[in-house]
Amino acid sequence: MNQDPRDARIEELEAENRRLRRFLDETGLPAELRHKVRNTLSMLRAIIRRSAETSDSLETYVAHLDGRLDALARVLNALMRSVPEGIGLHSLVADELLVHLAREGEQVAISGPSLHLRPGAAEVLAMAIHELAVNAVEHGALTVPQGRIRIEWVVLPPKAAGSPPRLNFIWTESGLEDLAPEPPHRGFGMEVLERSLRYELKADTVLAFEPHGLRCTISLPVTSQFTLVEDEE
Repeated sequence: MNQDPRDARIEELEAENRRLRRFLDETGLPAELRHKVRNTLSMLRAIIRRSAETSDSLETYVAHLDGRLDALARVLNALMRSVPEGIGLHSLVADELLVHLAREGEQVAISGPSLHLRPGAAEVLAMAIHELAVNAVEHGALTVPQGRIRIEWVVLPPKAAGSPPRLNFIWTESGLEDLAPEPPHRGFGMEVLERSLRYELKADTVLAFEPHGLRCTISLPVTSQFTLVEDEE
């Protein structure tokens, strides 16, 4: 019986992942750096497996896997070049949309205080933003010339003494007509938005499939992985 090409590719990628883990353990890197790299490799493994499990064809699997790995590579490269505070949220959003030829000031409006993300938060949010952007390209506002995307965020003060401030991140699409109430297929993108963000960043995500476009609200605590800076990027 012939092996599914997706299974063969998963085996190859996971073998390479294991090889990288062994190499990492043998290099003698500082514990903190080793921990960060292992976390990234774990994320890669999850992306590889879940992309295969939620794709209905080899072509879809390859296209979505390539896009997700590229998104992760972009944020890792940006983090290597960033200031000690991490990568700016504005840059994270604008760069991802630019990959899909959606430019700020044209189809896209971005606003919010200058907020920087350290590696853990940056990687997870980068994946969420990537999934929102891909959905907009395939099913949402970026499928029509009149489509628009507005991304805004605000940092709210703590609700109680000892609790952290909260970041409210809102992605709003418009320009569509009669968008379906909710897609019948809940794939990897939904999993990232509804489960990964909650698990990794304790975020609450609300997805509203309104007739004119998707509205996604992500609310999460501002922890030590985030830094508010005074000057805008």
